Amino acid sequence: MKTLKGVIAATPTPLNADLSIDTDRLIGHCRWLLGDGGCDGINLLGTTGEATSFSVEQRIAAMRAVAQSGVPLQRMMVGTGASALADAVALTRAARELGFAGALLLPPFYYKGIDAESLANHVGEVIAKAGPFGLKIYLYHIPQNTGVPFVAEAIARLRERYADIVVGLKDSSGDIAFSRSLAVQFPGFDVFPSSEGSLTEWKSSRFAGCISATTNVTGALSQIAWSDPDSEKGRQAAASAMAIRGVLGGFPLMASVKAALAAMTGDGGWERLMPPLRRLSPAERAELFSRLGKTDFAAQHAPATAG
Repeated sequence: MKTLKGVIAATPTPLNADLSIDTDRLIGHCRWLLGDGGCDGINLLGTTGEATSFSVEQRIAAMRAVAQSGVPLQRMMVGTGASALADAVALTRAARELGFAGALLLPPFYYKGIDAESLANHVGEVIAKAGPFGLKIYLYHIPQNTGVPFVAEAIARLRERYADIVVGLKDSSGDIAFSRSLAVQFPGFDVFPSSEGSLTEWKSSRFAGCISATTNVTGALSQIAWSDPDSEKGRQAAASAMAIRGVLGGFPLMASVKAALAAMTGDGGWERLMPPLRRLSPAERAELFSRLGKTDFAAQHAPATAG
């Protein structure tokens, strides 16, 4: 049964001083997100989680630590995309064997101009080699990063061949019209836009929820918008969430989300990023919090800092 619905946070990956993954802090944050953080689910090791900056071994070790922590995996999808087929297979197999509710699969992103049939065949190879039993795949459409879109034709082929396995898509393109068109074209296929602004129209547009980096900060507000989208309270909550999102998005997003979490927790370690990404400069940080001071950011709860 598919259980991934609603407000899903694309969680950042906290780092130790030596740039290894701080699994204790990661597990603590996941627990907070699924509780007081207001989220229905988590996208672990995606773009916000800097996944492609880690080795396959690092990613699987983090997945295993989370799986062994007792965090409810039926509420978690995990990024398993990689440019190399064998790496995508290893990560997707690990997600299935560890019991995550879904694998979020990037397209093979080095070679561009891939046609729909070749893209569908790639996903098919991942499914065959990772093992289809119990596997649920969510396609990750983020063409501004990958240069390889999951076009409707490729999705149609995958749905024809693997309807019980390829069950949804995260649309991080920012093109809400594309999200709407997929939800209409493929009934039963779970489409997740990447912005809290979509939450007030999830019923009319048939969205399964949203998967967003900024719901690490706006989760409680976003949950109000998701749970009560037709009310004035829901619309106001969505507007407040989008105001915070707009500020965070005005800076390098991974750095700004981590800076916000550092401020919310009082834990400066949250600001570490894997090269080539960098933390905000002092001037950028000052400007970020000056702008956040004009939103409802200060009213957000502080997340946990340890496992």
